[in-house]
Amino acid sequence: MQFLWKYIDDLVGKGIDGLVIAELLFYTSANLVPLALPLAILVSSIMSFGNMAEHFELTAAKASGVSLQRIMRPLFFAVFLISATAFFFSNNVLPYTNLKMGSLLYDIRQQKPSLSIREGVFYNGIEGYSIKVGQKDDDGKTIRNVMIYDHTAGIGNRKVVIAKRGVMESSPDQRFLILSLFEGNSYEEKSKNKNGVDTHPLMRNSFKQYVIRFDLSQFQLNRTNEDMFKGGHQMMNLMQLGHAVDSLKKEELSSNSLISINISHNFLFLRDSVEFKSKMKTSPKFALMDTSLHANTNQLYENAKNQARSMQSFVMGIKDEKESRYSQLARFEVEWHRKLTLSAACFILFLIGAPLGAIIRKGGLGMPLVISIIFFLAYHILSITGEKFAKEGVLPAWRGMWTSSMILLPVGIFLIYKATHDSVIFDRDAYFSFFKKLFKQKNSPKLG
Repeated sequence: MQFLWKYIDDLVGKGIDGLVIAELLFYTSANLVPLALPLAILVSSIMSFGNMAEHFELTAAKASGVSLQRIMRPLFFAVFLISATAFFFSNNVLPYTNLKMGSLLYDIRQQKPSLSIREGVFYNGIEGYSIKVGQKDDDGKTIRNVMIYDHTAGIGNRKVVIAKRGVMESSPDQRFLILSLFEGNSYEEKSKNKNGVDTHPLMRNSFKQYVIRFDLSQFQLNRTNEDMFKGGHQMMNLMQLGHAVDSLKKEELSSNSLISINISHNFLFLRDSVEFKSKMKTSPKFALMDTSLHANTNQLYENAKNQARSMQSFVMGIKDEKESRYSQLARFEVEWHRKLTLSAACFILFLIGAPLGAIIRKGGLGMPLVISIIFFLAYHILSITGEKFAKEGVLPAWRGMWTSSMILLPVGIFLIYKATHDSVIFDRDAYFSFFKKLFKQKNSPKLG
């Protein structure tokens, strides 16, 4: 729904086939996997272990000498396989679907709106023509009081066709719109050459039937070559992203050396002229030349200001170029780490979910779902914040993308420790008992 609302203006009113929209939604749904898969693992692990704890199955296993870690061991392998599959999906499937979605969405955006001729309004959607219909009958084909301006010659409104009635029909292959006009006139103004001499007289024709064919190929969805989209960071796998990062870093080093050479050749000569002027002023040998020096002072200052302005423009251009390159490099590095963080998130959220289910001892969709959403929101907010900081250059890309994992991994280890030792951190009766004892000690009378 978020995708549909975001791109509703690009989809509506263009007569796009339902299969094309279904294809676009299918490719878009692949982008939901990085969000849905970690949440699904978190919810399922909490529900499974919560249901086992609620029916005392974990208690029976522990009484038989089976520890919680041993119970979780088969699931560790299962989650490891899921994490490996998530990495394969993120590295191979997701770039492919992003490429397909990006190219298809671009083609839909470039497509013209479908043919829609309304009453009393000039329609300019067909290239080279401007059409106005006074009235449309209920059958959707018959039109009345038709006026058509023909601009196909490229010399203005020289040709006009007016008819009392007409019929619009599409060709069998839907490539042409056939407009049959009845009882009308066509007018073509006289034209002149460059010398002002009339080359064509004013022409007026009356007709009983006049047929015009409009080419509708411009309203069809034309697919663009997908190779032009392969340079996007979301369309690359891990190896391609690594090559792109290396290329950008080499480009940055080459740019730095060229900047240094350019500055030394074009701007640093001004320093020598200023030093020469100061020597001339302080040396008695050149005392007789002070008058000429003062006469050229204004010119020297003007040259210095022009050089300073040129230097400022040059530095600002370099600054914008470097910021653009750093931003692009950050996006590639963020995408490189994103391929790995999905697998890590699946594993870490399982480490949180399994002991949480054993601690809260509730199955079903009640308490487990609420706690899952809380932890997942914390993970999601940390991920988005770290990614934003990485793209803005506040943090290195690896630190920004792995912040959520570095924070939640100790939480999972702590919960496993507490679940192994039968923690009561989610048992409200334990907290009530603690506060009852605390207040009872405060209110008890002191002896002596």
